[in-house]
Amino acid sequence: GKSHEERQAATAKARLDATAYMCKICRQTFMVNAKLSLLYLHVTAKHDDKKDSPVECFDSLADFDPADPDGKNKAKSAAAAGPVKPKKSAKKKDDDLASLLDAGLTVSKKKGKK
Repeated sequence: GKSHEERQAATAKARLDATAYMCKICRQTFMVNAKLSLLYLHVTAKHDDKKDSPVECFDSLADFDPADPDGKNKAKSAAAAGPVKPKKSAKKKDDDLASLLDAGLTVSKKKGKK
């Protein structure tokens, strides 16, 4: 079983998770797993006059786009742009051989199969 301290820590964590988001106007709390679309729904339902500036209720709605509540369009555009990787230049065998010889290594003849 759990010790008394472990139970207290778990209870404290559960309390923090239950009040992860709090509306600045009406002080209603939301769980830590509440989506931004749910928070925006609260703003439009309870504080209709604040729907143009939802940050007045929740700081986490600063980058929220009501037209794209789940962020799918933003993710698609970011994936389409994607990270730009520099192209690798094709190395020639002679360049590799020359660099090995410059490093002091010698070229040995390959042994034939017997």
